[in-house]
Amino acid sequence: MKRDFLTSADFSAEKVQQLFELSAQMKADTQAKRHLDVLKGHCAAMIFQKPSLRTRMTFDIGMQQLGGTAIYLGPAEIALGVRESAHDIAKNLERWADLIVARVFAQADIEELARASRVPVINALSDDEHPCQAMADYFTLFERGLWGRDVRLAFIGDGNNTCCAVMTLGAVVGADVRVATPPGYEPPAAAVERARALAEESGGTLTVCNDPVEAVRGANAVYTDTWASMHVAHEAEQRRPKFQPYQVNRALLDKAGPGAVAMHCLPAHRNEEITDDVMDGPDSVIFDQAENRLHVQKAVILECMGLAGTR
Repeated sequence: MKRDFLTSADFSAEKVQQLFELSAQMKADTQAKRHLDVLKGHCAAMIFQKPSLRTRMTFDIGMQQLGGTAIYLGPAEIALGVRESAHDIAKNLERWADLIVARVFAQADIEELARASRVPVINALSDDEHPCQAMADYFTLFERGLWGRDVRLAFIGDGNNTCCAVMTLGAVVGADVRVATPPGYEPPAAAVERARALAEESGGTLTVCNDPVEAVRGANAVYTDTWASMHVAHEAEQRRPKFQPYQVNRALLDKAGPGAVAMHCLPAHRNEEITDDVMDGPDSVIFDQAENRLHVQKAVILECMGLAGTR
């Protein structure tokens, strides 16, 4: 049976840990220039409605390092839901490709692709969720010996898709997640409710508030993202004054726990949501997060294709 990865709640805490262990092994292999050929003869179809640096590069290179190939399908090739429905696109792609990776606007399109497709579908970002990013984020902390209830992560800024993914996966693995946003920019109520239910099962905690200082107190990871995601980029100017008090700067990071790391999913608006001295400072793991997208996504690909045990 095929396995999709559509939301950050799709893997259990035990499975996430297994995938992180696999990611660490493959990262070591990559650094030693040892690559697998387990996906020789396999192809991923990559549907991209949104521009991308990290997602496109890491999925494309990841497929190559696993011995397979990837074909990029941008808006010029596929007008998802306009020229053809998600259902019909999936029914075509399943005849040629072994995997569908989709970076889209609507979560409903990801869900429809998965329902229609006989091959696995991976959510490479939607307006609701960014599960691959969250996997890379928690793997970056896992590498530093932080796992489950040891993680105290503060997300500062907009309650956007990345926030929802980080919040949800944190709840799955039992982390202490605190979210601080300006009033009116909290994560969607349904996402908060789902994460709280997951946290109750795992022993994790979730706090949503409007006070960034309170959120970072005692945290060992302080995370931020752009104040206006791609689908609300037109609101950037009006949001700026409301979000300015939520900037992750040295003064805020110093209020976190000892040794706290600074995190950002990128792209960053430097000296807006995060200052240069934090982003480029010794506490930053931001470019480690970007690097780890490659290794975590390779593990996710193998899991979805039923090949994780072949490493």
